[in-house]
Amino acid sequence: MRAVVLVGGFGTRLRPLTYSTPKPMLPIGGRPMIARLIDRLARGGVTEVVLALGFKPEPFIEAFPDGRCGDVTLTYAVEPEPLDTAGAIRFAADQAGIDDTFIVANGDVLTDLDVSHLVATHRRLAADATIHLIAVDDPSSFGVVDITVDGHGVGPVRAFVEKPAPGTEPSNLISAGTYVLEPSMLSLMPAGVKSSIERDVFPKIVAGGGLYGVATDDYWIDAGRPELYLAANLDLLSGVRRFDECAPIDATAEVDASALVRNSIVGAAARIARDARIIDSVILPGAVVGAGSCIERSLVMGVVGAGATVIGSMIGAEGRVDDGVRLVDGAVPEPSLT
Repeated sequence: MRAVVLVGGFGTRLRPLTYSTPKPMLPIGGRPMIARLIDRLARGGVTEVVLALGFKPEPFIEAFPDGRCGDVTLTYAVEPEPLDTAGAIRFAADQAGIDDTFIVANGDVLTDLDVSHLVATHRRLAADATIHLIAVDDPSSFGVVDITVDGHGVGPVRAFVEKPAPGTEPSNLISAGTYVLEPSMLSLMPAGVKSSIERDVFPKIVAGGGLYGVATDDYWIDAGRPELYLAANLDLLSGVRRFDECAPIDATAEVDASALVRNSIVGAAARIARDARIIDSVILPGAVVGAGSCIERSLVMGVVGAGATVIGSMIGAEGRVDDGVRLVDGAVPEPSLT
C-alpha cells in the first residue's frame, strides 16, 4: 500500500529551530520526526511513501540516501508552488501514479494509531474516504467533525465545523490527520489548484454520503507547536507510547558527571558542562550547555553560556545565550514574522 505524507509546511511555529532543519526532520527522541511517522505507516502495511514537499528535498535525500526508510521506499513530489493540502495530495498522487486505495498522513502528527485498522474499516464500509478522529478537551481550536459513532467508534460524517465557538461544537472529535482515500476522490482535487482537503474536498464527499470517521483513543499529538514538540519528545521517556521509546542521553553526548539531567533528552554530540541543570527539556544534537547553567522546559539547538538560565524558550542552531543571561519564554535568534 502507498501513502502520501504532507511535509510542505514552513514550520513557522517552531522557528528558530526550523531555520536550519525542516520541521519533519527535527528529532523526536533522537530520530527524525518523519522517520517515526514512516515507521508507524510501515507497521500498518505501507510499503511506499510519497513525501509531498513544498520546497527542496535535499535534507530528506541526505537523511535517506538510498531512498528508503527501513523497509519503506521513499519518493518525492516537490510542488512548483504551494498548493495547500488537497492540491498537494493531487500533485503527489499524479507524480507517483497512484491508482488504488491510499493513505494520507500529516507530517507533524505523531500517533499510535493502527493504520491497518483504519484501512480495514474503510474497505468494510466501501467508503470513498475514511478519516481518523480523536477526542480533545477543547475542540473549538480545531476543525470539529459532526458525527455520531457506534460502539466501535465508527460513523458517517455529517459535516465539518471549522473552529466553532466554545460551547457550540457538534462533538469533541476532530480530524486527526490520517486519511484513507479511494483514487476516485482525486477528481475532487483539481490539478495545479490550491485547495484544502477539509474545507473544499471533504464537504463534497459528505454530500455524496461517502465519508466515514473512525474514532480511537490512541496516543496522538500535533508536534507542530513548541510546547507539543517538547511533549512529543518527553513522552518517549514516560512509557505512554505503545511502540516508541528512546534513551535519555545519546551515547555520543558528553555530559559532565556533576550535571543534573532530569526528565530530559540529550541528543547526539551535545555537550553539557559541569554543574549544569537540565530539567524537562530537549538538548538537540550538537548543542552546547555551559557550566552552572539552568535549562527548564526548553528546546536548545545552539549554545547556552555558563551560568545562564533558560526557561520555556527555544534556542536555534545559530542562537547563543551569553554567560549569565536569563531568558524566559523567548527565542534566540528571535523569529521573523515572514
